[in-house]
Amino acid sequence: MGRIFVILLLGSTVLAGAGVWYMQVYALYDRLPEQDSVPLTPLAAAAPQEFPVRNFQGIDSTSSPIRYRACFDIDADPAQFTPYPDPTPLVAPGWFDCFDAGALTEALGDGRATAVMGVSHLAYGIDRVVVLMDGRGYAWQQINPCGTAHFDGDPVPPGCPTPPED
Repeated sequence: MGRIFVILLLGSTVLAGAGVWYMQVYALYDRLPEQDSVPLTPLAAAAPQEFPVRNFQGIDSTSSPIRYRACFDIDADPAQFTPYPDPTPLVAPGWFDCFDAGALTEALGDGRATAVMGVSHLAYGIDRVVVLMDGRGYAWQQINPCGTAHFDGDPVPPGCPTPPED
């Protein structure tokens, strides 16, 4: 009787683990439709403007505002856009193979890539970051300092918009 109980317990544990893994890696992501432009914030503009792209591939999820990832071809000079301070490429699921957070981090570190502002406060405390490198663009959404403070329950830094009512 004890062996049957242990086998059932281990079997249900394996099934639960497999289910959680599948949900995190596959089920919660949706492929985005082809897009012919992405928003980027030029130096001289307060608001983002659409810039043409080719070969767009993207994924997103309604389960979290930071699950967005995209890859595309773009002809743009990074110097014309607002630089993004402290970009941190977020890991994409392994099946979304055009986006390699490790390679982007390395390229940003050695100066082969430039991070620019896509959209500031897409949702409160969430920015869309775009990396431009060799005619390619890579985008993700990350929590900015206003969001970090707000989500932790701390006062937001000076210069942040007023947080939304909870």
